[in-house]
Amino acid sequence: MNGPGRFLALAVVFSGMAIVMSGCKQLQARDQLNKGCEAYKSGHYDEAIEHFQEATQLDPNLPMAKTYLATALAQNVVPGMNTPENMKTANQAMDIFKQVLAQNPNDVNSIKQIAGIYFSIKDLDNAEIWQKKVLAIDPKDPEAAYTIGVIDWTKAHMNKLNALQAAGLNDDGKGNAKAPKKIMEPLAKENAPLVDEGMQYLNMAIANRPNYDDAMQYMNLIYRNKADVDFGDPTAVAQDLALAEQWTHKAMDTRKANEEKKNQAPGGIQMDSSGQMH
Repeated sequence: MNGPGRFLALAVVFSGMAIVMSGCKQLQARDQLNKGCEAYKSGHYDEAIEHFQEATQLDPNLPMAKTYLATALAQNVVPGMNTPENMKTANQAMDIFKQVLAQNPNDVNSIKQIAGIYFSIKDLDNAEIWQKKVLAIDPKDPEAAYTIGVIDWTKAHMNKLNALQAAGLNDDGKGNAKAPKKIMEPLAKENAPLVDEGMQYLNMAIANRPNYDDAMQYMNLIYRNKADVDFGDPTAVAQDLALAEQWTHKAMDTRKANEEKKNQAPGGIQMDSSGQMH
């Protein structure tokens, strides 16, 4: 065989070998993906992470491998803990979800996951930003709207506690009418936008999930924050507290109805307030 012919034959052989090796790696990657899924379902998240990492290394283009890896990492994030190790895990998970979003900017699952991780590590500003990204894609997502309402309430509540505790006072949950004006009037201005936005998003959550008992309970809480905002207007405060009580009772009645619905589900199937079956 002449030189050019020999080189052509070798090229064909090597090309075939590359295809076979690539196919083997893809099969191995899928095997690792399946093993990772089994470990994840069993709650063995560290083992699942190892399998998913191996899958992404064997086949970087394997569908869902990065999503599964990031999801497993997210499960290892301890809520409220800001240790270097926990923050490293959180950032790893979010970085991988952002890689997924680079390929598919409208992947709402990745956006939700990032928002949830930010909430877990108490980065409320970024959690809210990412929940609003969820709503930009799916305006009727009740959980995203609910979470924004919770974030607004949390911020307003912390503002109140900090202001009252600095003066040696406790929150009475009823508008704090006995607190000094020099504390309550600045607090009212600071919390008014949070209360307004929180109510807006909690109402949105309930409109899109009428049996959302958790959102109803936070409506009670945020009306109590509104009573602080209405400091100095006894009529408005009384109305806020009356509405807070109404939402408390509505939340309790709705939660009871949701539990009864779960218990009545046939064949042991349970249904939560979002309509999801378990």
